[in-house]
Amino acid sequence: MSTTLSKSELLTTLKAVSDDTRLRLLVLLAQTEHNVKDLTQILKQSQPRLSRHLKLLTNAGLIERFQEGSWVYYRANQHGNNASLISKIINNANLEDPQFQKDKKQALKVQEKRALEAQNYFKTHAKDWDRIRSLYIKEETVEQTMKTLLGSKSKELLLDMGTGTGRILELFSNQFKTSIGIDINHEMLRNARARLDKINLKSCQLRHGDITHLPFEDASADTIIMHQILHFFAKPKEACKEAARLLKPGGQLLIVDFAPHTHEQLRTDFAHQRLGFEENQIWGWLKSAGLKTIDFKLLPNTNDTSSTKTKNKIPFNQNTLNNNTLSVSLWLAGK
Repeated sequence: MSTTLSKSELLTTLKAVSDDTRLRLLVLLAQTEHNVKDLTQILKQSQPRLSRHLKLLTNAGLIERFQEGSWVYYRANQHGNNASLISKIINNANLEDPQFQKDKKQALKVQEKRALEAQNYFKTHAKDWDRIRSLYIKEETVEQTMKTLLGSKSKELLLDMGTGTGRILELFSNQFKTSIGIDINHEMLRNARARLDKINLKSCQLRHGDITHLPFEDASADTIIMHQILHFFAKPKEACKEAARLLKPGGQLLIVDFAPHTHEQLRTDFAHQRLGFEENQIWGWLKSAGLKTIDFKLLPNTNDTSSTKTKNKIPFNQNTLNNNTLSVSLWLAGK
């Protein structure tokens, strides 16, 4: 396979970045993925204008687009001939330029606003969290699959990233000498602590923290679990990267989250940032973080007609909440 660009490809690529707005977009999308709504708020330009620029960058192979429900996300191309060229452009750009810095600050404001909305939701719904988790197939089925994937061997340290009510700590408490649940929301931690105190789990600890930046040493955990948490993140790749840093050689990371769906109402009613994840999307993040694939399980729900491949969209309401609507995927990776 060729590792160089033809003359016509090179001209198309150089023309695509020879514009102030498109260069700013490329710098932003090399740092993290964004949807069009994000980009309009960051660059303060209209959606039609930005869509034209994004189309040119996409056609030139500099960025990738992927559909998630009715939203379209963009990111810098990480594969193919253009990936190395993008890297050279970014590495040779003066990222301290006032315009790049202004864009970066605006991007952080957008992300912080999303994070605040999610945390306000968690604070309001902490006591009902286990009921809310009945959005998907029976929890007993998910938990049994988790146990099967991780096996029954006793180990030293479990990190539950995004512990919520502490249910995962309870589930695996007998298997680990020490289990630590981390959550950024104080109300969630209060409810988790009450739950764990009630059943007297001495081996379980709770810590307040951001799971994308944790105060643990590299290679400190035997097992890490992220259970139904990534869809709340604007940048789930960062959480995967942090988990990879914390995992011991020979350790295991288990991710449990929704399969792709089209229930748009979950964004507003349940603070979801992402409408599920494709199998290879998660694998791509984990591989780039230095982890290897071990196993994958899809637990489909026969009632789930909300696949991203299906055009019919079902209103998401209290009835669908009680019908265990969504399908669940499990990724097991190792180091």
